[in-house]
Amino acid sequence: MKFTKRPREGTETASADPRVFAALGRMVVGHPWRVIAVWVVAAVAVIALSPGLPTSNDESDFLPGHYESVRAGKVRDAAFPDTFAPAAVVVVSRADGRPLSAADSARVAGVAKSVQDAHLKDAHLKNVAELVPGPPAPNRLVQTIAVRMPPGVGTDTPEAADAAQALRGELRRLTAGTGLRARTTGAASAALDDRESSGDADLLVMIATLVLILVLLLVIFRSPVTALLPIVVLAVLSQVANGLIAATVRALGLRADSSASQLLIVVLFGVGTDYILFLMFRYRERLRAGDDPKTAMVGALARVGEAITSAAGVVIIAFLAMTLSTLSLFRSWGPSLAIAVTVTLLGGLTLVPAVVSLLGTRVFWPSKAWRREPEAARFARVGASLARRPALYAAVAGGVLAVLAVGSFGFRPDFDLAAGALPSSAESRVALEDLQRGLPAGSTDPTHVYLTGRKLDRAELGRFGERLKAVEGVGEVAPPQVGPDGRTAGFSVVLASAPESARALDTVRGPLRRTVRQAAPAGTDALVGGSTAVYVDIRAAMNRDYSVVFPAAAALIFLVLALLLRSLVAPWYLLASVGLGFGATLGATALLFQQAGGKPGLLFHLPLIMYMFVVALGTDYNILIMARLREEAREGAAPRPALAAAIRHTGPTIGAAGLILAGSFAALMLAGNQVLVEVGFAISFGIAVAAFVMALFVTPGLTALIGHRAWWPGHGAAPPAADPAPVPAGRRTS
Repeated sequence: MKFTKRPREGTETASADPRVFAALGRMVVGHPWRVIAVWVVAAVAVIALSPGLPTSNDESDFLPGHYESVRAGKVRDAAFPDTFAPAAVVVVSRADGRPLSAADSARVAGVAKSVQDAHLKDAHLKNVAELVPGPPAPNRLVQTIAVRMPPGVGTDTPEAADAAQALRGELRRLTAGTGLRARTTGAASAALDDRESSGDADLLVMIATLVLILVLLLVIFRSPVTALLPIVVLAVLSQVANGLIAATVRALGLRADSSASQLLIVVLFGVGTDYILFLMFRYRERLRAGDDPKTAMVGALARVGEAITSAAGVVIIAFLAMTLSTLSLFRSWGPSLAIAVTVTLLGGLTLVPAVVSLLGTRVFWPSKAWRREPEAARFARVGASLARRPALYAAVAGGVLAVLAVGSFGFRPDFDLAAGALPSSAESRVALEDLQRGLPAGSTDPTHVYLTGRKLDRAELGRFGERLKAVEGVGEVAPPQVGPDGRTAGFSVVLASAPESARALDTVRGPLRRTVRQAAPAGTDALVGGSTAVYVDIRAAMNRDYSVVFPAAAALIFLVLALLLRSLVAPWYLLASVGLGFGATLGATALLFQQAGGKPGLLFHLPLIMYMFVVALGTDYNILIMARLREEAREGAAPRPALAAAIRHTGPTIGAAGLILAGSFAALMLAGNQVLVEVGFAISFGIAVAAFVMALFVTPGLTALIGHRAWWPGHGAAPPAADPAPVPAGRRTS
């Protein structure tokens, strides 16, 4: 097959005017020490002044106030301030599995009193404010003790986890030799188990990410200097980004969930390394073309600057689209991740060129391989084969992804952020299994029904309670509690299913809320609250977000692609291909964890996380390959030869960047947290699909088949941008 000559080196964005980025490059390499000083001072200032990132695992913190579960919580706080949802539940049973005797029940009451007395004397138990023993289960296999913590100590806080740890130790001491076994479950206990199972998750994820980046960059560039460069630079950038993120989230009154810190690590180092890699590949090419080091950096920045900026712009836009969510979890993630990428982009366009301009060719020490043009034989063969049969490759790759995408219809959401992240051996999960031997699964976290508006007599309350007991899926209904003013009544409803289970959600969403509204006495308002009601409202909010955030992000990404490529045709199939990759990723994750792994569901907000990361980051690779395809077209190449040349010259960059970014997210699977295992697999799989399937086969194959019409209404006749002028001799360094 005969191909046209290779275009001029380094024009991923031949359609762009490089003067802005060339001017930026001249400024940076002309004053490198000033640029470095600005970043160091910024990092020190931000570290000194910024607060920590506020986080929460309490799902109710993520909902806006108009949802029914949130309004029910406000009624509870106003009418029943002394009642409490247990921060933890102690589940007591006999070690031999036999029913509890009357003497055993008396010991349970004694254990509760002893712990409560110790609360006043032992500093470790200061946050265990009250223990309320309940009656034995009807079959007497278990008995519970509800644990209250002081106001202001949230169940997901380190203080609550410390209190749960101290409580467990005290229970072991008090039950030793009694034949009783006391285990704790509930929110605070789950928070403790999460902390213990995760260990130093942040440190582990960071170490794994850094080791991966080091090894891959050593293999690619064969230089310890180049391998260490991204890590040193990104360490500075991460301090600036983390400080700005914490300040922004606090200023907006938002809270992230506890996995935010690990995601930020991966975004900063994974995405940042990709952008640095794009620049270093182009810098090396300019050196091979004969430029001196400083002029090579100016030329590299002029040529690749728009590609990096556009790629980052797509990611930033996708993340900012999260601010349209009704859930504060995503409204905090949106600006947080957007800030991280923005800081990374600015550092990649200023700090990295400044450091490299000082090092010159020593950045590749001790390797001499940078002087020789690589053959890229594998990618050349792939490109030539794809150019001969673009329809076959696109059809096969797309077909495999379509089959995987079918699995996405089996996705089931799991709303338990705490227990869902824990191993089956965690005490809070074992205690819950113990409890279910004698009591309904919902006993640890009852649902609450409130009637407000007027005073109700005993007969009205009794009839309403009987209607609640008759609802399918309800296990028990406690006698009503009437507020001090007599105008509010509360019913504690224990569901037959675990509070976070799909069956419990269906019970609350359907028959329970429907019955509550129908049976509410005239002149009263009825509200259903509690954790299960919160999960129901979150599911409704997520469905709303899918219909708003997804289209908004897609529309904004379409605009960026249209402006970058000067085309109204290419963005359509680019977004369609990335969407197919999203569906395949969700399907593969559901098949692996639900079907093969036996999990009841996947993290409830996993589709939105995947959409933001897989669609946004996956589009980066499509931008690189499409920009090169357009460059080849502008040089006069026919569609198929342009495809072969683009794969040959851009394939190694996409392959290296995709491997680093996918590997960085895969490091989340080492955190010891089942939630992060799901997130790590899903995003790393999605990025691998975007880089190695979409960007190297589907997108270029479709572009070759569509031909020059892919660039409509733009055209490929304009000459490539001129190389930037050399840097004045007085500023050159070797």
